[in-house]
Amino acid sequence: MASLHPMDELKEKLKAILEVVPPGSEVIYADYPVYNNGGDLLIMKGTEKFFHDYNIKVRARYSEMNFPDKLSVPDNCIIICQGGGNFGDLYANHQQMREKIVRCFPSHRIVVLPQTIHFENERKADMTAALFNNHPDLHLFVRDMRSYDFAMAKFHNCRVRLCPDMAHQLWPLQPASRPAKDVLYFLRTDSETFAGQQHIDKEADDSNRLDWETLFTPSEVRGILYFQKFYSLDKKLGGLLPVRSFWYKYTDYLMNRAINLFSSYREVRTSRLHGHILSCLLDMPNVVIDNSYGKNSQYYEVWTAGNPKAGLHGAPESKLEQPS
Repeated sequence: MASLHPMDELKEKLKAILEVVPPGSEVIYADYPVYNNGGDLLIMKGTEKFFHDYNIKVRARYSEMNFPDKLSVPDNCIIICQGGGNFGDLYANHQQMREKIVRCFPSHRIVVLPQTIHFENERKADMTAALFNNHPDLHLFVRDMRSYDFAMAKFHNCRVRLCPDMAHQLWPLQPASRPAKDVLYFLRTDSETFAGQQHIDKEADDSNRLDWETLFTPSEVRGILYFQKFYSLDKKLGGLLPVRSFWYKYTDYLMNRAINLFSSYREVRTSRLHGHILSCLLDMPNVVIDNSYGKNSQYYEVWTAGNPKAGLHGAPESKLEQPS
């Protein structure tokens, strides 16, 4: 009997979430992204596919930008918070939204989908842990061992589980075309950039180096900014505008842009975690470079090291399996 592809195995591991969000559940989905980080958009697409695949009924969806100040949630609803890499004190708006949900809904089951946890301030970490530990039915999924160990030490009254990123529910993605170019350098340019990326930077030129901010054209980025304005207006109007349905269609277009780009290269070298995950979803050779606090290497070591088409920059050299 043929063994499962490593990506099939990761997709199977997401079924652990069904232990706390059973098929057929009714849920509120909170904190889906309305900005130009394609990695978070991939997580959202994977989450929505998970809901669809297991007949999980989403009664309402809210971004950080239009989450109501006062929200009535039916007793039988589970509140689900988007996964990603913003649990901690680097991205205050998203953390504050999660903490508001935990504070305001003590009688509802709350599930945080797979996150990387990173606090730079120990006092803030302790304050968050105290709040979460006071909730009787809070379930925290994390994407790497460092986050798992941290959560097990701090969030002792929460149920903590290790689980891959939600984007793996999208496996397999079909490449848009046969590759015609050599190497795509998909590299961070923000505060999470790792100093060790510098000599990789020298390998790339402007024609084959991109990031989420530069993958999308200026007009596409302006489109995202317009959506953000509509979301702010929607909150003022009490959720009367159909912003979410139009935004989801627009994100389909943006994700197709990313798939088309990646598919046009034979290999990807990336310091974006979801540059790595998207490459794996497309079953293409890729090398992942760490970010500033070890998120990428931690993820690789737990989940994707067994993928013959994936490698970790700086690890003992090994030959990546090339596409046939």
